[in-house]
Amino acid sequence: MLRQIQETKNFLNSKTTTKPFAGIVLGTGLGNLSTEIKNKTAIPYSEIPNFPISTVEGHNGELIFGTLNNVPVVAMQGRFHYYEGYSLQECTFPIRVLKALGIKNLFLSNASGGVNDNFKIGDIMLITDHINLLPDNPLIGKNITELGPRFPDMSEPYDKTLRSQVINIASANNIKIQQGVYAALSGPTFETPAEYKYMKTIGADTVGMSTVPEVIVARHMNLPCMAISIITDLGIEGKIVEISHQEVQEVAKTAEPKMTLIIKELLTTIYTKN
Repeated sequence: MLRQIQETKNFLNSKTTTKPFAGIVLGTGLGNLSTEIKNKTAIPYSEIPNFPISTVEGHNGELIFGTLNNVPVVAMQGRFHYYEGYSLQECTFPIRVLKALGIKNLFLSNASGGVNDNFKIGDIMLITDHINLLPDNPLIGKNITELGPRFPDMSEPYDKTLRSQVINIASANNIKIQQGVYAALSGPTFETPAEYKYMKTIGADTVGMSTVPEVIVARHMNLPCMAISIITDLGIEGKIVEISHQEVQEVAKTAEPKMTLIIKELLTTIYTKN
């Protein structure tokens, strides 16, 4: 893997002079943030050595270098999921590359189904912790000590300082923000009523199909993470209705401006302190 990471890094460095301070995974809810990136260089995943190719509608599949609020960034427009048939090592390979490129922080977004009775469709939730219910872990197999320890600590998967700054930014801009635990399942089916009930019982506030493997790999490399989830449907008894991927995307679009504002201001805040 080290050879592949270096090969991919060398290719990307040949395409751009940007030295990114932060990496951003533009999942559902942040896809259009790329339009805010200035001086950008966009590289399709299909051209990047060792990269998978996103197969999900609404995930464009480009790696974008540039500046956001005058902060150098690299953004993944589209992520990879276990349900696409990739291994979790393949899904998280891009995160390894972003770290090799020099990022200091990783920001992620996703869409999820809320199982907290206090949540409403369209709410933004700051992820405070997660439950990994995927049938695999991206660190299974021989450990590469150059990347991280065999048994990485996960007592703080989502950085407390970054979370505190997000809360302050949301408050200053009158953005309501929820906080809670995200449970990751394999998908691609949405959850049954019984599964939603199970998620709530074990302590989850939302459930989705991404993010957790990326965070595990990032923390393996001691990379601070911040993740935000948009509640696009509800798995609450009495409020469960049939849901489609298109409807999830539509709900996410309404919350996107708030998500974008939070990410931009957070970038400025931590970059000026760096």
